[in-house]
Amino acid sequence: MMFFEDELLRRLDLNADADPTGNNRVARPLRIAIYSHDAEGLGHLRRNLLISRALQTDELRPSILLISGLRESAVYGLPPGVDCVTLPSLGKTADGCYRPRSLNVETEHLVRLRSSLIYAAVASFRPDVLIVDKKPLGVFGELRESLIWMREQPGASVILGLRDILDDPETVRREWARGKCVEAMRDYYDRVWVYGDRRVYDTAEQYALPPDVADKLRYVGYLNPRDVPAEGRATSAGSHALVEAMDLPARDVTLCVIGGGRDGVPLATEFLRARLPEGGGGILVTGPLMAGEDRAMLHMLADERDDMRLIEFVTNPQPLMCCADRVISMGGYNTVCEVLAFQKRALIIPRVSPRREQIIRAERFEALGLLDMLHPDDLTAEALSAWIDADEGPVRAAQHVIDFGGVRRLPRMLNEALRAKSPPAPTVGVRVNNGTAARHV
Repeated sequence: MMFFEDELLRRLDLNADADPTGNNRVARPLRIAIYSHDAEGLGHLRRNLLISRALQTDELRPSILLISGLRESAVYGLPPGVDCVTLPSLGKTADGCYRPRSLNVETEHLVRLRSSLIYAAVASFRPDVLIVDKKPLGVFGELRESLIWMREQPGASVILGLRDILDDPETVRREWARGKCVEAMRDYYDRVWVYGDRRVYDTAEQYALPPDVADKLRYVGYLNPRDVPAEGRATSAGSHALVEAMDLPARDVTLCVIGGGRDGVPLATEFLRARLPEGGGGILVTGPLMAGEDRAMLHMLADERDDMRLIEFVTNPQPLMCCADRVISMGGYNTVCEVLAFQKRALIIPRVSPRREQIIRAERFEALGLLDMLHPDDLTAEALSAWIDADEGPVRAAQHVIDFGGVRRLPRMLNEALRAKSPPAPTVGVRVNNGTAARHV
């Protein structure tokens, strides 16, 4: 049987949650949409997957729709109740400017396309909660219409999720002022979750948030991936079996991870040239975003050594973390949390441009005695070898030093946000008639 569009929409009634007779709205599971712009690296996607798993409790059992700007999201295993919409990708140039990653269109065209897709996904899915990662208005304001639509939905809650450290304070204040981000937090958001510990980094103070916006902040604590069962299954026995399968020694394993890999070539190169303990072995994970010619060059270096193995990409690095005796990495939020979760001796070589987020994080955690830091200007194979050879000493347990309970706390904080939801504020720009959204131009 053939359906014309208007007849199909009438029968589906996509904008209503009704019983089969069309009479009364029926109860349904909580719906959560989580947005991340994902123009650089894997961090936003991996953190949102961890948050999704944290919220999949027996009490909540929500349906979660990830809206991601990273096409690599398709290779990640999604837990039950979670699915993903992937946007056409943006990338970043070396100086931090956005550009289309693949499509041969102007950036403005791509942003309009992404904005329309986000709006269609949100308005069709009708989430009870929208969690936005890092950028209050999305890239170039691509979220604005969806935020306006969410504010009109009775009882819906909108939450901004922030890493505690985004960049140096002056840069963040300047960017937030230029992008009217503080006004967006005030107008569109019910809560701002900070994935960190205020004693380590006071986000509200550092970024000079006004009192009314600072009142929306809730410090969640750092996100420990081992607090989610699906993420914490790496066992010693299973990890050592992995090492044996790679034909590496079962002891003195040094792991080097560089996130997505786009800017990790200098660290990867020096690691492959570093001296390892006699009888030990090394594992390098390059990441899926590294250029093909760089990956080929690293394969050649690794092939010259019997004690090195190169893995191009793993969706879950935790089995490798579990089996490693020490970890060398860049300073991304997720990687640092994983290193601390597995209580590994760690050396962080942070990114210092175009953002200083990683070096600020590394300096703070080094001052707390949780890891070691090497400035990228001092990165050499000899420096890595010296750190590997140094006396290890005991590794401090992070949970005794920082608030590391963010994953366990998230379901309670979500319930708090839903309970405290105030009536929707009046909005302009979007009108809803008979359940169908109409945009004004």
